[in-house]
Order: sequence, then structure tokens, then C-alpha cells
Amino acid sequence: MSRIGYKPIALPEGVEVKIDGKHISVKGSKGNLEMDVMPLIDVKMEDGQIIVSRENEAKPVRAAHGMTRAILSNMLTGVNSGFEKTLEIIGVGYRAQMQGKNLSLSLGLSHSVEVVPPEGIEFVCESPVKIIVRGIDKQVVGQVAANIRGYRPPEPYKGKGIRYSGEFVIRKAGKAGAKK
Repeated sequence: MSRIGYKPIALPEGVEVKIDGKHISVKGSKGNLEMDVMPLIDVKMEDGQIIVSRENEAKPVRAAHGMTRAILSNMLTGVNSGFEKTLEIIGVGYRAQMQGKNLSLSLGLSHSVEVVPPEGIEFVCESPVKIIVRGIDKQVVGQVAANIRGYRPPEPYKGKGIRYSGEFVIRKAGKAGAKK
């Protein structure tokens, strides 16, 4: 069983945390994030650390304890240094390009796919086959990257499509051929 909820969170330099009852706001150099804590979870500041505790040992409360601590830790990391996901496009004729702040994807469809970034998300095209999704909220960055990957997930025969950087796609053998 994980004990991650009991681990205190150290405050990085340049990050301000305000705890107002069950509402927590975090402010850093990259931006601001806010969250409301579940009713049976308590969050306190002590000696430059954030301590998350729970009121009882019920299973849902134990799960919320670790989750709350992990979300707070990700909020501190996000406003301090941010998060990014890198996507690679593999396939002949598949490419991405920026059109202002929007991302335009040519993925072998009859039309190009336009992706509008949600608030707090930034797209960077280092090359026509490499997309970087950046932001301060880890969940939103991951969800936007998953949505982009969902337009053309990698297929198992040739591996064409959009994949995360470093993702391994299991390949299948094609047809064995007709016997004479």
C-alpha cells in the first residue's frame, strides 16, 4: 500500500501558496492554479512545507489523501517549471504546422485537422513531424496530447500515425502471401 499522502511537499523558491479553508491557490512564475480539497482531507502549511492529512481510515478517504497530495505536488511543479508532452508524427505525407496559435495537422484525411489550444496550453512545432504541448496543468497537458494522438493513433502494421515520444508500438506481421 502506498504511503505517498503522508510525505510532506517542500515549497520551491518563488512559489506562493494560500490556503483558505478547503480552497488552495498556488502562484508561481508560470501562472496560477487553484483547487478545492475534498471534505475529509486537511491541508496545512508548516515550516515551509505543505502537509496533507486525513480524518479517518475509510478506503475512499485514503485514496483521496494520496491523490490530493499528488495533485498539490503537480500544481507546485507546474507553476514553477511547467509540463510538456512531445508527440511524433510518422507516415508519408503526415505533417503538422502552426497557424497562429492553432495547430494544423495533415493526416491523410480529406481535410486538415485544426486543433485550437485550450486556455493555458501552448503548441510548438519544432519540425513538421514533432509537436510539443506545453502548459502548467499536468492533467490538461496530458489530455490535449491524448486528444491530438487520437486523431491518428499509430497502427500496428506500418506504425504510421501520431505517437508519444519514446512510445513503443507493437508491430504485427502482414499477410503471409497466397500459396500456389
